Amino acid sequence: MNAKNRFDLVYAPQVKTHLQAIERKYHSLIRRTIETQLQFEPNVETRNKKPLKRPAELGADWEIRFGPDNCFRVFYSVEQENWKVFILAIGIKRKNRLTIGREEVNL
Repeated sequence: MNAKNRFDLVYAPQVKTHLQAIERKYHSLIRRTIETQLQFEPNVETRNKKPLKRPAELGADWEIRFGPDNCFRVFYSVEQENWKVFILAIGIKRKNRLTIGREEVNL
């Protein structure tokens, strides 16, 4: 794919707060994964990238999971016609608990 077919990544303002709740040593992994997985085919389902069955309260239509034990979740939506991916939330999932920022969320 060339740069012409690349999606722009747009981070919601609250994502900065979400990252502050995650250990700093994982920030580069999160950034790198978002860039490699979402810039070219953000709306193609894979083993770890799936459309949400019902849109999340955050407005997200998709989620990607990665990291140690697949503990990180990035929730996003895709605007295909404008070539934009909106990163809406980043969280940590441990067992059946999802934490975004410092709050536990039910999705």
